Amino acid sequence: MNQTASKRSTIAEIAAKAGVSVPTVSRVLNNRPDVAPETRGRVERVIKESGFIRSRVRNALKESSGIIDMLVPDLTNLYSVEIVRGVEEVMERTELRLALSLTHDSVQFEQRWLAKVIDGATDGAILVLAHGQSNRLDMLLRNSIPFIVVDHRGELGADVPSVGATNWLGGRMATEYLLSLGHWRIAIISGDAALPCSRDRIAGYRAALEDAGVPVDPVLIRPGAFAQETGYEQTCALLDLPEPPTAIFAGSDTQAMGVYAALRVRGLTVPDSMSVVGFDDVPIASIITPALTTVRQPLVEMGRVATTMLLRLIAEEPLDSKRVELTTTLIVRDSCARMHLS
Repeated sequence: MNQTASKRSTIAEIAAKAGVSVPTVSRVLNNRPDVAPETRGRVERVIKESGFIRSRVRNALKESSGIIDMLVPDLTNLYSVEIVRGVEEVMERTELRLALSLTHDSVQFEQRWLAKVIDGATDGAILVLAHGQSNRLDMLLRNSIPFIVVDHRGELGADVPSVGATNWLGGRMATEYLLSLGHWRIAIISGDAALPCSRDRIAGYRAALEDAGVPVDPVLIRPGAFAQETGYEQTCALLDLPEPPTAIFAGSDTQAMGVYAALRVRGLTVPDSMSVVGFDDVPIASIITPALTTVRQPLVEMGRVATTMLLRLIAEEPLDSKRVELTTTLIVRDSCARMHLS
């Protein structure tokens, strides 16, 4: 009772000092557009000059909703499903509910979703973004909404908490393994070259080749999307080269499925005609034929860690680190063979 009264008093004090109504303070704190610039500036100055902690002021307007919002590109890709599994494992030990939304890789949808979260009731958010949206994430920061970005695909500010994996190491390990089998004509099918995870995997690939004294052939570096269609199309293009590769490192297991399909259409077999390595280690990687050698990205653990970090932020506890990178490992199965020189 006293705590509630204190919260109401805080909001009332800000409104009184700024010469506005309590709803106007609410609109300013929620970054609503329907506030005149002069009025917004006056309210912001009062909040700053009075020494009020913005998150506590905002909490006066909204009690705990009991909801954690999560945004993922889609659920057709097992990559997203595995992260959600990790989130659910931790959420089951709390009284909070998970509200899941899909972007379908649409930046416009991400923007609308962020606006809804800011205006709506949520205790925090976990975001698996289709693209880098650090400018939009600033809206969450300004409104003191706790959030964690998982496997970030854009440039993030130092104040944005995130969980990812060692992509550079994964790219290096995959390439070193193929080199150890005698392959030197190794292609890489990556994601969008603008994405940090794609750049890191390509950098690891390049480092392994350079350390082995193998020239990097730019024609063997094929960017695209982390989708089966990209794996198929880029494999067809690689096979049409005057000197095709003997091994392909796909940037995701989903891409690797496309690689397999293109090779089948051309009458080629894995691993006798082409060695293939994937990335992610989603469940299907171990049950396809032949079982896929891949770089395991700890997707379930990334979901667990992100949720644990978010719960600490909601409780206003400090994080040990705002950037967590989990280790990738190479899982050797049946899709690669030793290169036999003719």
